[in-house]
Order: sequence, then structure tokens, then C-alpha cells
Amino acid sequence: MNPEAVIMLLVAALTVWGGLVAAVVNLRTRGTDRD
Repeated sequence: MNPEAVIMLLVAALTVWGGLVAAVVNLRTRGTDRD
């Protein structure tokens, strides 16, 4: 594979993981605020 393709895949994976982590953190903060 081309280096550019690998970099693009890594960036896409990081963005997806970042979104999931942000969603989980938001849910946790909301849960603690509710309690």
C-alpha cells in the first residue's frame, strides 16, 4: 500500500476513536451530573 493510503487510514481511525471517546466522556459527565 502507498504511504499516503496508510496515513489516511490512520487518520480516519483516530478520528473515529476520538469521536467514540468524546461521546463516552460526555455520557459519563452527564451521568455524574444527574446523580
